[in-house]
Amino acid sequence: MQDQIAKLISTAIDRLNSAGSISAGLNANVQVTRSKDKTHGDFACNVALQLAKQAQMPPRELAEILLANMPEAPIVAKIEIAGPGFLNFYIQENLHGEVLNSILQQQANYGLANTYAGKKVQIEFVSANPTGPLHVGHGRGAAYGATIGNLLAAVGYDVQREYYVNDAGRQIDILSASVWLRYLELCDEKFTFPSNAYQGDYVWDIAATLHREHGDKYLHATKEWMFDLPSDEPQGGDKEIYIDTIIQKTKALLDEDGYEIFTNCALETITNDIKDDLELFGVHYDNWFSEKSLVTSNKVQAALKILDENGYSYIKDQAVWFRSTDFGDEKDRVLVRANGTHTYFASDIAYHLDKYQRGFDRLINIWGADHHGYITRIKAAVEALGKDPKALQIQLVQFANLYKGGEKLAMSTRSGEFVTLRELRKQVGKDAARFFYVMRKHEQHLDFDLDLATSQSKDNPVYYVQYAHARICSIFEQAGVDMQDKSISDADSEQLSNEHEKTILKLLSQYPENVSAAAEKLSPHILVNYLREVANALHSFYNEKENQVLMDDIALRNARLKLIYATKIVINNGLTLLDVSSPQKM
Repeated sequence: MQDQIAKLISTAIDRLNSAGSISAGLNANVQVTRSKDKTHGDFACNVALQLAKQAQMPPRELAEILLANMPEAPIVAKIEIAGPGFLNFYIQENLHGEVLNSILQQQANYGLANTYAGKKVQIEFVSANPTGPLHVGHGRGAAYGATIGNLLAAVGYDVQREYYVNDAGRQIDILSASVWLRYLELCDEKFTFPSNAYQGDYVWDIAATLHREHGDKYLHATKEWMFDLPSDEPQGGDKEIYIDTIIQKTKALLDEDGYEIFTNCALETITNDIKDDLELFGVHYDNWFSEKSLVTSNKVQAALKILDENGYSYIKDQAVWFRSTDFGDEKDRVLVRANGTHTYFASDIAYHLDKYQRGFDRLINIWGADHHGYITRIKAAVEALGKDPKALQIQLVQFANLYKGGEKLAMSTRSGEFVTLRELRKQVGKDAARFFYVMRKHEQHLDFDLDLATSQSKDNPVYYVQYAHARICSIFEQAGVDMQDKSISDADSEQLSNEHEKTILKLLSQYPENVSAAAEKLSPHILVNYLREVANALHSFYNEKENQVLMDDIALRNARLKLIYATKIVINNGLTLLDVSSPQKM
């Protein structure tokens, strides 16, 4: 309906421009919003205020001229001018009833659109380093990214979901060294484990696998490497320098083949666990992209060559630098270190060049909030490569704090003190976790209350919405009527006349625009809030005696069954986009 009203206004503007009745040609981006106060109509538009300066007349006077040039439309009952020049539109009452027929005819397709048909979008999300299991912090990015993918597909985009596997670089070296050290401990070697190594039990598990397969083949006595070491942090040293020295000794003792065995086993084990966890969480990827492949295919060198040819790199102190300050960054960034190894930033530049070369119309990166400072430099690199930085959107997802019994749970990945995504899913279930993760704006902090997520009460939002769906199924079961029965689809919607029924009718008509808004703004919480509102309207309707569904008046009974059946379809469609189940019994 918003689109239809926007077209009415645009037609009025076109008529004024064609007639030349206003000296300056009017040009506006017409925005129609749903009115929050029903006394102000169903929809409102501030186009007269927006164009008043162009038209060189008071906005209310312009609103009157626009109204006089607006074509008639069957969907509009009346249009009023309010305040300084707002146009308020009132929709014909019977149209809200007609939406029931549309819902019952379209079923699962109700709310879907082809607005962006033919457009390709890639969403890259989670992309956690394969150095340990996914934790609850990763879960929010996973739920957000997966839901964004569903919403964009719902408005017509061809969506590709991608996971960027950081399977190269220093963090992988730390992981490999950590596994080897645990392997040595399984060989009865004694030493103090580095403070900056990976501490979790999963490191023991990987080491145990290698020990079972290879025995003591890769054993090197502590005395072979525990010498000429700098001090670790507990002894007053630098933990980063200490772990880097350990990595160097690990590589030297294992040689290239042995080191690769430890690295590959760790990467394969953890990556497979990540894939399993995400699949069980309802998060599916079309592509898993290896960072290592950028190096082996010389794509990093190719990207650096383009930067050099475009004049955006230089050599200083034997290192290669990117002129990111030319694009507003606070300082230039290293691409290739003095020792000849490229940085993570260089890999990311090559990765984004590869994305553009794959022909996507739109790129969306979903990063943790701690990557805020990285946005400027990656956008700068994209522009320096000669690509359109506007095609790349970067969404930051804030952290999720986990609470149980009113107390905040500790989170530390390196020390191994964290709640895994797998543990969360087993404790509260996929549905509650997926719903809770997207019910707040992604840029806001989220306090995840485990006790609330597992409660069966109206205070638990996912339970409240799912229970509305189950309640409708129960009513039909009591009625002994098939939802597909022709007597239901043919029921007269004019029978629905009280305020509770009108509220539900209006809400159901708003579903497509809520899906569209959630997709346009990359904001799943819009859909979550809408579903909660629909569920509340259904429960309020059901709890009033005057709204008894199963009654002797067959015409009214069937109309109300039609109403709640349409409500069931909308709730199911919305929950499906969130990848949350719609139970028939609870």
